[in-house]
Amino acid sequence: MTTEADTSPDARTPGDALPITRVPRTGLPSQAVVVGDPARATAVADLLQDAKEVSYHREYRTFTGTWQGTPVVVASHGVGAPGAILLFQELAEAGVSTILRLGTAGAIRPGIRDGDLVIADAAVRDDGVTQQLIPAEYPAFAAPEAVIALQRAARAADAPYHRGVVWTRAAFQPGFLPLPGEAYTAAGIAAIEMELSALYVFASTHGLVAGGALVIDGANADELVDEEAPFSTGGYNPHRDVVAEGVDRGARIALDALRLLASTEH
Repeated sequence: MTTEADTSPDARTPGDALPITRVPRTGLPSQAVVVGDPARATAVADLLQDAKEVSYHREYRTFTGTWQGTPVVVASHGVGAPGAILLFQELAEAGVSTILRLGTAGAIRPGIRDGDLVIADAAVRDDGVTQQLIPAEYPAFAAPEAVIALQRAARAADAPYHRGVVWTRAAFQPGFLPLPGEAYTAAGIAAIEMELSALYVFASTHGLVAGGALVIDGANADELVDEEAPFSTGGYNPHRDVVAEGVDRGARIALDALRLLASTEH
C-alpha cells in the first residue's frame, strides 16, 4: 500500500483538498466504504489492489484502490454523527455517489449474536446532528438497492446476518435520562450504533445511494452501566476474536456489495 508519506497530501495547495477531511477536491471513485476507526480504514484498504492513502487529517483517513476491478474509496469518520456527516459531505463533493457504512453495533433484538452482521433498512434519528438539519419527521432510510446488494453479498459469503431498523444514538453511555429501551425492544429494533442515521439522511437528501452493515460487538447501551461505577463501561469488550472475524467478513461483504452496485450503474 502507498502511504501518506508517498503521496504527501499536505504538500498540496489548499485549493486542491477539501477543508475538513483534506480529501482531494475532485476525482475520487464513485463507490465508498466508510468506517469509524482510522485503523479499520487501513485494514480494509489492505484488502484492495493498488491501495493508496490520499489523505489523513484528524480522524479522517482516506484511501483509494480497486476491489475485483471496481475502483473504491475507503475512509474513516471517527466516533459520532456530527463529525461523520462532515466526511459524507466532502466525499460527495469529491465525486462519491454511493456510500456503505461498515461499523460495529450493540445487539438489541434477541437472537443476534456477537460477530453477526446487521443490514440496516432504516435508522432511528437520535444522532445529535440531523435534528438541526431537517425536521424530526423526515425518515432515515437506506437505498433499497444498497440493502439488496448487502444481503446478496452476505448470502454469497454464507455469513450470519439480520435485517432491520437500528437505533443511532449520539451518547455512547447512558446518563441520567431514561432510555426508551423497552419500547425499542418491543418494536424489534435490531441494534444500536452512533452514525448511520446521519448517513441515511444526508444521502437521501442529496441524491446518493447509502446502506449500512454493522457487526455486533457485544452489549447494548443499557448493559454499559455498572451499578457500582455508573460511568464505567462495565463488561463491554469489542476487542475479541469473534468481533475481529466479523469485521473482516463484513469488510469483504461491503466491498462485494459496492461491486454489485457499481455493476448496475448506468
